[in-house]
Amino acid sequence: QVQLVESGGGLVQAGGSLRLSCAASGRTFSNYVMAWFYQAAGKEREFVAGISRSASTTVYGDSGKGRFTISRDNAKNMAYLQMNSLKPEDTAVYYCAASTDRVVDSLRRKYEYWGQGLQVTVSS
Repeated sequence: QVQLVESGGGLVQAGGSLRLSCAASGRTFSNYVMAWFYQAAGKEREFVAGISRSASTTVYGDSGKGRFTISRDNAKNMAYLQMNSLKPEDTAVYYCAASTDRVVDSLRRKYEYWGQGLQVTVSS
């Protein structure tokens, strides 16, 4: 299995940027599809973005399309989420997730491994 640890969250003003990082340890990182989800208070956990094993394919949910960029560095066992033009409605706990599936999927149940989550707060 793989262990995931997120970092890079915090408080930012609307219009600002944050870069979230996800460090993976354990099994071979390049064997996993990686994704980011977010969960606002009182709401369901939702898909933000996903990236294929080789980074050849990226998929974005509606919330981050055009503003967020997912990437990965298999040599460093790292996944990233660059978030630009942040809005107050982006405030949530963000989770890194890993899947042994061969394709990127937006369904939460497809991801077997999860980080502990980190808070992102965007002030207006």
